[in-house]
Amino acid sequence: MHKLAKTTVRKSVSGDVVIPDKLYFRIGEVSRLCGLPSYVLRFWETEFNQLKPSKSGTGQRMYRKIDVESVLRIKKLLYDQGFTIAGARQQLRAETKRKQSPLPFAVPAPGRGELKQVRQGLREILGILSSRH
Repeated sequence: MHKLAKTTVRKSVSGDVVIPDKLYFRIGEVSRLCGLPSYVLRFWETEFNQLKPSKSGTGQRMYRKIDVESVLRIKKLLYDQGFTIAGARQQLRAETKRKQSPLPFAVPAPGRGELKQVRQGLREILGILSSRH
């Protein structure tokens, strides 16, 4: 019989879980990394919109690194900070809104002078190309 190699979860100096540099993780790997049973991960998929692992051709859940980070964030909110599921959902929404907030400065629109320069450059290129034919 083929035995699976037991992987140890590496932690950084600060105690955070070190997520291996891979494209996809199966649910068992995420379960070991995060210290959660796989049924909890499947339940959280139904409760948190941020957690949407894709499925392989065989139907296995394939978590990306961002999904694993979301699981760890949800776990911290629920287990360490004492949030309810509804409260954690609200907190994650608020964090997402903060990340999407507008820039604190105005992005300058191209001025008329710049547009005239571009237009002139394009006309020169058009003149060069038309003189070749």
